[in-house]
Amino acid sequence: MEPERKRWKGSGSDVDSWDALPVLSDELSQDVELIDAFAAPILDKKQTSKLVHRLNALHPLTALTHVKRVRPCKTKGSPHALEILLFPIDDAEAQLDLDFSDLGLGRPFEVKIPSRPPLTRRQFELASKHWPTSFHEDKQVTVALRGELFDAKQKAKMLNYMTSAIEAANEGKRRDMEAVGAVIVDPNLDKIIATGHDCRRNHPLQHAVMTCIDLVARSQGGGCYSYEEHPGCRFDSPDSDGDGVVPQPYICTGYDLYVTREPCVLCAMALVHSRIGRVFYGTGSEDGALGTKFKIHAQKDLNHRFDVFKGVLAGQCRDLDTGKEGKDEEK
Repeated sequence: MEPERKRWKGSGSDVDSWDALPVLSDELSQDVELIDAFAAPILDKKQTSKLVHRLNALHPLTALTHVKRVRPCKTKGSPHALEILLFPIDDAEAQLDLDFSDLGLGRPFEVKIPSRPPLTRRQFELASKHWPTSFHEDKQVTVALRGELFDAKQKAKMLNYMTSAIEAANEGKRRDMEAVGAVIVDPNLDKIIATGHDCRRNHPLQHAVMTCIDLVARSQGGGCYSYEEHPGCRFDSPDSDGDGVVPQPYICTGYDLYVTREPCVLCAMALVHSRIGRVFYGTGSEDGALGTKFKIHAQKDLNHRFDVFKGVLAGQCRDLDTGKEGKDEEK
């Protein structure tokens, strides 16, 4: 297990001052898309079941099964307790064959309804302001969005790992390279497998993430580059089992990455191909590919996807980009 790392004084260095928030797919994180529809007050609420049955037969909401057909009337002082959804406004054919008075309905009016089922509690709450919908909650997503997915013990480990990445970033900066650092961790062993920083002064492909992936490959007997002149870039061989055999996952399968800055497209695709398990980054990047500009990890047409979290020691990671080098670090 990794030893307790040194911590910075001041805000941002304890587990209560930051949250690891999930970077979700657009489908989960986007706002609610609304479409226009017609609704009408129900004149006699005792006829509600018959009305729902008849409207479902005449104009089933085939593409809107998440939308409830009836809602309580929102107009104060209205003599009608319930309102019923008729059909989307763009359904011109439906508008031609309904006799509202014959159905026992009042004067139709326009409403906004969500075009897609809500996937998060936030989307559900936004949708419900317009028209009630069904919602099948993913409790893990809800907890993650509140920043409560990880307990204090888990966050303490995350803090230690990101601290190691920050130290690597500062080591690279002292060598006149960009201040980006990363570590790759075996979460089952609580062990850092590889530590690296930006080395693009040596080769344009040696971003901090790419360096770490290459170091993991070296720990498995592969790898492409030598890091002898960079003591901040190092790896630790996986532990052997009882027979002295070293388990060999496919590069980063099951491993976690902690990186101070959001990876670019090159690094994000390398993480896909290396089969990383989870990624934790401190601060975003203008060209970031795991949340800011793209969401490579959530692309459905790729053959591997992984979870991404942002915000771990965000303040210290941002400081790396503004020229600070942990001056308040404990000696």
